Amino acid sequence: MKLKLLTPARRVVDQSVTKIVAEGTHGSFCLLPQHVDFLAALVPGLLSWEDEAGVEHFAAVGDGVLVKQDNEVLVSSAQATAGTNLEQLKTTVREEFATLDDRQRAAHAATAKLEASFLRRYMDFAEQTP
Repeated sequence: MKLKLLTPARRVVDQSVTKIVAEGTHGSFCLLPQHVDFLAALVPGLLSWEDEAGVEHFAAVGDGVLVKQDNEVLVSSAQATAGTNLEQLKTTVREEFATLDDRQRAAHAATAKLEASFLRRYMDFAEQTP
């Protein structure tokens, strides 16, 4: 099977695999090449796969969708990070989430400033209107 793991910003994984294990809304599941076509909503968790040499790989993924069609498996997620081992992946995910949290806080603060500015201008306009 061909596994492609995509985020809006980049292609995280694009390789031939023999097995995929993912976490869906109804629990963990395994896909093998002979399985029927399949669609699943993914929850934040771990995606693992075996390459053709039998080496296991991992990726942390956020909410997303997995589609198996013929011998191709497409995984689309807002966030995804691949790692060579689980400990390294855990460290990478913590760092990325800290960065994401900082960006979300900054975006929230900017939105709050825009809302406050809009309300002030609206109130000024309402006071000036007869």
